[in-house]
Amino acid sequence: MTDLSYAPATTTTTAGGGADPTLAHRTADVRLLLRGPDGSPLRGADVVVEQTRHAFGFGCIGFDLIGLANRETADAPSAFGGASNGSAPALADLWFDVFNTVTLPFYWGQFERERGRPDTERLLRAARWFAERGVRVKGHPLAWHTVAPAWLRDLPVDEVESAVRDRITRDVTAFAGVVDTWDAINEVVIMPVFDKDPNGLTRLAWDRGRIPTIRLAFETARAADPGATLLLNDFDMSTAYECLIEGVLEAGIQVDALGLQSHMHQGYWGEEKTLRILDRFARFGLPLHLTETTLVSGDLMPAHIDDLNDHQVDSWPSTPEGEARQADELERHYRTLLSHPAVASTTYWGIADEGAWLGAPAGLVRRDGTPKPAYDALRRLVREEWWVAPTTLRTGDDGTVPVRGFLGEYTVTVGGTAVPFALDASGARTVEVLLPA
Repeated sequence: MTDLSYAPATTTTTAGGGADPTLAHRTADVRLLLRGPDGSPLRGADVVVEQTRHAFGFGCIGFDLIGLANRETADAPSAFGGASNGSAPALADLWFDVFNTVTLPFYWGQFERERGRPDTERLLRAARWFAERGVRVKGHPLAWHTVAPAWLRDLPVDEVESAVRDRITRDVTAFAGVVDTWDAINEVVIMPVFDKDPNGLTRLAWDRGRIPTIRLAFETARAADPGATLLLNDFDMSTAYECLIEGVLEAGIQVDALGLQSHMHQGYWGEEKTLRILDRFARFGLPLHLTETTLVSGDLMPAHIDDLNDHQVDSWPSTPEGEARQADELERHYRTLLSHPAVASTTYWGIADEGAWLGAPAGLVRRDGTPKPAYDALRRLVREEWWVAPTTLRTGDDGTVPVRGFLGEYTVTVGGTAVPFALDASGARTVEVLLPA
């Protein structure tokens, strides 16, 4: 049996009633039954079991690598920044050594600056580039009032609705089979009353209402790709979001997962707050995706700032003290998230400080390209502590060998032949593996 040790998260008993710091819900114990090409049990054979992929979604945005995927030399403008193409090759090596899920930017105002001329081919090449490397691809977002097209702003509401429907149908159809997850609509709690930037989506949500606007996004995307995973995503962790979710579900709108943003520029939430939030949203019985996670490695943003976008500074450096804090908090946060069975995925909002949102030192890699302690801590968790490295085992007289590991994809290698198998939560106690002739 593979020897996996679990370090418990520093959770408390005052929150997170559904949490299990032993991560028992993330693992499976099975017996592999290996059969030769003739179907007979493979007795007394040395085999190598190796994990190849986590079932859990360890995600990061891939904005920094779009240019690399497209073999571009000139840096393209981005609504939310991103590292330079010159930095991308080194960042890619670090990125793929930890993450298995990518979020790509489909901000409508950037994706289709001129009506009828979407940036489809460039994003599709990037999405395929990630998928070819074994990465699950998510698009963010299909509908949002921020970074909305200028040409949408003054259209009558009926035309705004038609444009939203056409955009979602076009893009979900074009990316079907490559992008399998979408933030169908983003930040609807504030959408009808958003007043910082005139836009068509706010007028649509004000006129039609939040739930009909959500229905428009979800049902249009569902029709375009029935197999896609569609999220309702928000930064508002108050009861207002819970009430909205209740209304959406009562209206019969099919939501596949709930997106919870956790930009912690003003300080780490802590285990108790995080578990309280997870418990509150887990009650809906839907998988939880922590869609936007950040922890800074420099000075914290002042607590009185309501809208994070309002914090504009000339310089926001990473510091040694901040990096030590970020590494500690990131490890605690990830342990807490994995301890809760409802959490299916978490996405870190940017691997690099270069080009980071708000200019914050929120990346896992410094501006000079060197990994911070937080990167090392996360990699150690994902690829060492929560990972089954190549392990040699011997089958018994019945051709079986016990395997214990984290849920995900594996290979078993016999005599140079590798055969894939999976550890999942199905409860199956025996997994048969037939070696090819």
